[in-house]
Amino acid sequence: MFGWLKPDPVKKLRKAYDQKLEQAMHAQRNGDMRLFADLTAESEELWRKIEQLQQQHAANQ
Repeated sequence: MFGWLKPDPVKKLRKAYDQKLEQAMHAQRNGDMRLFADLTAESEELWRKIEQLQQQHAANQ
């Protein structure tokens, strides 16, 4: 009944994922390939968490 009051963890992770990708893009454009690699790895980890949560959500329905 009050499901709309619960925060959506996927939405929060998706926003963080998008921010990491944007930071990685800027690092790449500035020529900082080490930072680009680090940020890309962090964004991939966030994407794995997003996929895991989506699979759990699908299994619960």
